[in-house]
Amino acid sequence: MVRRTEVLVIGGGPAGLAAGIAARLKGLEVTVADGAKPPIDKACGEGLMPQTIMSLRELGVSIHPSDGSEVQGIRLIDGTASVEARFPAMAGLGVRRTVLHQRLLERAKECGVSLLWNSPVSCLAADGAIVGRATIQPKWVVGADGIRSRVRRWIGLDAVSQKHIRFAHSRHYRMQPWTNCVEIHWGRNSQIYVTPLLAGETCVVLVSRDPEMRFEDAWREYPQLADRLRSAEVSSAQRGAITATYSLGRVYRQNVALTGDASGGVDAITGEGLGLSFRQAIALSSALKMGELERYQAEHRRLARRPLLMSQLLLFLSRNPRLRRRAFEKLERDPALFARLLAMHANENSYSEIAAATARLGWQFLTV
Repeated sequence: MVRRTEVLVIGGGPAGLAAGIAARLKGLEVTVADGAKPPIDKACGEGLMPQTIMSLRELGVSIHPSDGSEVQGIRLIDGTASVEARFPAMAGLGVRRTVLHQRLLERAKECGVSLLWNSPVSCLAADGAIVGRATIQPKWVVGADGIRSRVRRWIGLDAVSQKHIRFAHSRHYRMQPWTNCVEIHWGRNSQIYVTPLLAGETCVVLVSRDPEMRFEDAWREYPQLADRLRSAEVSSAQRGAITATYSLGRVYRQNVALTGDASGGVDAITGEGLGLSFRQAIALSSALKMGELERYQAEHRRLARRPLLMSQLLLFLSRNPRLRRRAFEKLERDPALFARLLAMHANENSYSEIAAATARLGWQFLTV
């Protein structure tokens, strides 16, 4: 059987569904294919930054306050040093990954996206893509199949630069959250992210450069957090994932474009992965409508610039604990600076404010 579509999206996770929704909003006929079936889960910090929520709204995806727990800001904790700042314009939200996927799925159906589940794409060829037992002939192909993207390999764009890989493991605990912030606890060789969720549930994610590290190995570096969680009921199976910071020289070839983690990545420490993929989806839809993927290439590069810079900075701090501790202590004494840096990270301030905060941060590091 042969069928035609204007846009074939390979990968039905959040990045793929967002790409499908955005293209459909431009009036394009869209088919999304994935070898799995919903809901698609993944080890994830599950905190949506304010900018991410704004991108979802632009896609028409309804994330209600009742879907999660309001997140007011970010708290960084390293031993006895603790730095906290609030989001300046609007709150974020702690939302289970499965709930987010369901909301994207509902919006995709509402828009008229054709969804093919349990339908792995086995190859791309000149006469179309083999999807399950059928052949689909698209005008455009979007690879949204994640960090190990086969689409990226098929079109010969697998060469990456500055790849930094880390390993994540997530668990959920049945307990009342003790904070309305996303907490990032820093250890010698790892971080643990804590995100308050709905209905007395808390998401805890361990990220480390060590592929063998598990929660049981890490607790000794986080005694206070371990004490909090010791008596809490574990409410989900432990899930693992890879998080990576890397970029590609190009994100399209001929009529095939990449988006989400398939097109490059930022470390989970930034909290930017999902939001970046949603902004890429919006940019890609405009390029597909105009038939000019070079426009997407340029916009993709622009969108990734700030998250990549933030990822590199935070990974540098993770590898230099003495420098990090001194920097945290200085930020404790200057909380307004951390607030301005958070606003810069959330992209909610002006370029002049970014320049001022960057200069002030540079001075802090010079005096460490």
